Amino acid sequence: MSNFLAQQGYEVVGVEESESGVRLANQNFPNCRFIQGSIYDLPYSELGDNFDIVISIEVIEHLFYPKELVRNAKKCLKPNGGLILTTPYHGYLKNLVMAATGKMDNHFTVLWDGGHIKFFSVPTMTALLKSENYTNIKFKFAGRFPYFWKTMLCSSTIVQ
Repeated sequence: MSNFLAQQGYEVVGVEESESGVRLANQNFPNCRFIQGSIYDLPYSELGDNFDIVISIEVIEHLFYPKELVRNAKKCLKPNGGLILTTPYHGYLKNLVMAATGKMDNHFTVLWDGGHIKFFSVPTMTALLKSENYTNIKFKFAGRFPYFWKTMLCSSTIVQ
């Protein structure tokens, strides 16, 4: 995604936690800039108040403290900047059908190392964003069947 956005003429700065990941990304996508950092410890001297948009794709569901992603994105945004994030969709109907068909244990298995540790629906994502004063919250969805979507895309704005 970073490379695609850079090819469209946008200035792209990516944050990656692993040193080897930063090195690999910088080697393969020289039209982007990647820096080492964690959502829990961002290098604000390089990132603070510099961006019109922060994009987080399929990250928030892996965080023990997802509010930190939302909170720290604010610190990187210019006034009236936007946050765009995607995460797997977990609406009530989808979860009910998974439970009724016996697929819940497989979907939420404890036998995988790593993986998803937080699960979001429209109301839970909305509550998270509102708790950090994001406004203009909008959702789009991707997947074959309405209300059984695989992914939701959420955009929001922060007024600073």
